Amino acid sequence: MGETREPRPVQLPLPGGQQGATVRLHPLLCGEMTWPDAWPHKSDSRLAKLHALGFRQPRSEWVPLPIVAFLVEHPGVGPFLIDTGFHPSIGENPKENLGRLLSATSAATVEMDDSYTAPERLRARGIDPSSIGLVVMTHLHYDHASGISQFPGATFVVTEREWSAAHRRGSALRGYVGGHFDHPFDWRTLDFHAPGVTSFATFGRSLDLFGDGSVIALFTPGHTHGHMSVLLRTSGQEVLVIGDAAYTRRTLRTGQRPAYADDMHLFDRSLREIQLFAEQSPEALLIPGHDMGAWRALDDVYE
Repeated sequence: MGETREPRPVQLPLPGGQQGATVRLHPLLCGEMTWPDAWPHKSDSRLAKLHALGFRQPRSEWVPLPIVAFLVEHPGVGPFLIDTGFHPSIGENPKENLGRLLSATSAATVEMDDSYTAPERLRARGIDPSSIGLVVMTHLHYDHASGISQFPGATFVVTEREWSAAHRRGSALRGYVGGHFDHPFDWRTLDFHAPGVTSFATFGRSLDLFGDGSVIALFTPGHTHGHMSVLLRTSGQEVLVIGDAAYTRRTLRTGQRPAYADDMHLFDRSLREIQLFAEQSPEALLIPGHDMGAWRALDDVYE
């Protein structure tokens, strides 16, 4: 692996936008993990954070979590991804290939084989992985970013704050594995605090990626310092890819916090923006980050 290429600010709109465009969305299951339910839903115990890591938590209280990515087909841009799922090495030896993150706890289990990887999911849909020219990253945690190396020809878009957070001291203890994203690829950063940023619906900061309203990046920090969600316009409905701004439908419904977040105050604020959007747009589909029940209810494609 060569030296990491320093990211450049993205120039918006990205090429390929078409007035009135709608997209097709394919949810991609790229692996499964099992964690204590106390991870996505913080317990009331004073040992809540230890319970989230599996200590004194019976296996009967562990829940399956989907590891996901999304294929988006845009009429002018072509196919692109939101997040990348797991690299196949994670399934082969999760503790070794996730470093200290999983070595520090026996909580997580991983289930996947090569058929789970994003490239294989693409091939199953008749798409050559090398045709992916763009990947939009909600954030750079290991379960979203470990498949990055499988798309060396793509441009990767991430928020400037997320890139900085992933490279600051101690990031390995905050869910980041540098080897997943420190590749000399074409990295571009979004700045949600720059001139030209606008609001969208209930969200305070948004950017129209292609200038045609089909793909809107939404600043939803809290889970991580620079987390973003993505709103897609299909011909049938709007679809909000929440990422980890909310792990589950339960959190969307009740506001229950997870055990861990980079900034819980910002998490609550971003979650409230999402909840208000759901109230104002009841026809929209909201996809939380790691809810297996919600995932199993999804269609293969949204057009």
